Amino acid sequence: MIKEEELIETTKRVIKDASVENGAIVAANTDKKYYPRDASAYRYVWLRDASYTCVAADVLGIAIQEDFFQWCLERAEGFDRDGVFYQTYHTNGAKAGGQFQPDQTGTLLWAVWHHYFYQQRTEDAVEFKDLIVKAADGICKLWDRNHFVVPTYDLWEERSTFPDLEDNHTYSLAACARGLRCADAMMIEIKNGRKKKWLRCAKEMEKTINKGYDAKEGYFLRTFGMINDYGGDASLLGLVYPFEVCSANDQRMVNTVNEMEKRIVENGGVHRYEKDVYDGWTREGKLRSKGAGAWPLLNFWMSIYYVMNGEKEKARRYHEWVLNRLDSPYIPEQIFENELQKSVCPLVWAHAMFVISHFLERNIITLTNSP
Repeated sequence: MIKEEELIETTKRVIKDASVENGAIVAANTDKKYYPRDASAYRYVWLRDASYTCVAADVLGIAIQEDFFQWCLERAEGFDRDGVFYQTYHTNGAKAGGQFQPDQTGTLLWAVWHHYFYQQRTEDAVEFKDLIVKAADGICKLWDRNHFVVPTYDLWEERSTFPDLEDNHTYSLAACARGLRCADAMMIEIKNGRKKKWLRCAKEMEKTINKGYDAKEGYFLRTFGMINDYGGDASLLGLVYPFEVCSANDQRMVNTVNEMEKRIVENGGVHRYEKDVYDGWTREGKLRSKGAGAWPLLNFWMSIYYVMNGEKEKARRYHEWVLNRLDSPYIPEQIFENELQKSVCPLVWAHAMFVISHFLERNIITLTNSP
C-alpha cells in the first residue's frame, strides 16, 4: 500500500503542475515525464475538474485559485457573452468542446465560495464580483421553472436533455442550485446586494430534484422528465457532497447509495455508471475501447459519503481500495482488472478527491457548511 503521507506530497506536486502560467488548471499535465505515452491527452481545462482541484488546494494551502478564477473571467471563450462555461477549453481559453454542461458553471461558483469561506475572508470575494454575478445570471438566463431552455449534457459528456422533454440531469441541477446559493451568500458578505432570481431558481431546481426520486424504484434517477433514465450512476453522490441537496442519512439518499453498490461497485471499485465502456486508452493514434474500469475519484467520493453518514469503517474500505492498488504515488483516472489497459495518470481530479477524503476522515476539515 502506498503511504498516504507520500501520496499527499505527490498530490501537492501534481496540483502545482496542473496550474499553468496563465492561471489555467488542466485535468492532467501531459507535458510531464510521469504521464504515460499511451493514455489519452488530457491537457485541457474542464471547469469541473479544476473547481474540485481548487478546493483541494484550499485544504493543502496551495495558492492557485485566484489565478484560475481570473482565467475563467478573462480567458474562457464565450463566457463574456453567455455567462456560462462549456465542455472544455485549451489553456489559452479557446473552446475545445462546445457542449453545455450546466454543472461546470455551478461548480465554479461553489469553488469560489469555498475558497473565501475556507480562508474566513468572504468579503474579499468582491475581487471576483463580475465573475460571480455573470455566472449566476448566466445559469438563470437558461433556466425556465423546471428545466433548461437549451439542450444540456451530463458531467460524463454522454447523455443530453432536451427542452421539449423538460428533462434534467440530477447532478447538474444540484450543482447549479448550490452554485446559485453560494453566489447569493457571497454577494451578501461583500455587501453588494443580491438578485432574488438566484434564490428563486435555486429553489425551483431543488424542488425539481425531489421529483427525480422514484418512490417505486426507491432511488434518485440520474436523468428524469417525460422520459426517465433508470441507470445507476455514481454522480448522484453529489447530492450529498458537495452540493448538499440531501443529508447523507436522508433515507432517499441511503436507498440511492445502496442501489449504486448493487449496480456499479465491482470487487470494491466504483464505476461511473452501468455498462460504461470508456477507458481513455489510445494506441498508435486510434481509440481502443476495451471497457471501463473503476474510477479512484469515485471510490474517494463514496468514502466521503460514508464519513458524512457516520460509517467510518465503510468509508475506510472504499478509500483503501485505491491505495492498495497503486504501484506509484500517482492516482490514475481508472483502475482495470488487467495489465493491458493504460489509464490517464495522474488525473488531477482523482488527487483532489483523495485530499478531501483523507482530511475529512481525520476530522481535519468539515464539509457541511452550506451558505
